Order: sequence, then structure tokens, then C-alpha cells
Amino acid sequence: MASIDELMHANLLEVFGERDPVARKAAIARTYAPDVVFSDPEETVTGHDALDAKAQGLLDSSPDFVFTPGGSVHVVDDLGHLAWEFGPAGKPPVARGADIALVRDGLIVRLYTLLL
Repeated sequence: MASIDELMHANLLEVFGERDPVARKAAIARTYAPDVVFSDPEETVTGHDALDAKAQGLLDSSPDFVFTPGGSVHVVDDLGHLAWEFGPAGKPPVARGADIALVRDGLIVRLYTLLL
């Protein structure tokens, strides 16, 4: 069973930062509950397929951008928090944010993305 630290990094780098759709789908299957609910300032979506489409849309709209953790994962009980940066590789970020996840039975069941 993955730790919350591992899940938060997988969410950022192996899902939202992964451009290979096959690798991303495998990461989604091992990181989130099937009925995961994801919310960001634009919308709320439910399930693996919707989360995959959300990640793909973000990557399609920013082809040269990469995610970078903005610090350590912070954990309280079943809740994880990870700040992140997003922008062209090797250049200053154009966006900063944070992911907050509720974890149950070793999977993310609820994920919030905040833009800072």
C-alpha cells in the first residue's frame, strides 16, 4: 500500500505530469479510488476516465510545461498536501498551486487543486 507521500508525488508527476497516456492510465489505477472526485477552480469531475481527460487536457494546452514539487508533502492523518510549480522546463514557473488529497485504504478518494 502506497504512503500518502508516494500518492501525492504520483498524482503530480505520474498523472498530471505524464504525457504517455498508457503510463498515466496505469498510474491513475494505482493512485486513485475508482470513484475519485477531483475539484479545481474550473470544475469537479468524478472517476478515472474524467481525471485522465482532465490531465490530458492540461498537458495538451501546455506542451512544453512540466510540474515540479514546490516542497515536501505535509500529512495529517488521512490528508496530504503538496505545493507545486508549473512552467517551461528549466525556466521560472508561470503557475503555482497546491494539491490536497483525502486518502482512504491507500488510494486518493478526493483531490482538490488550488491555484496560488
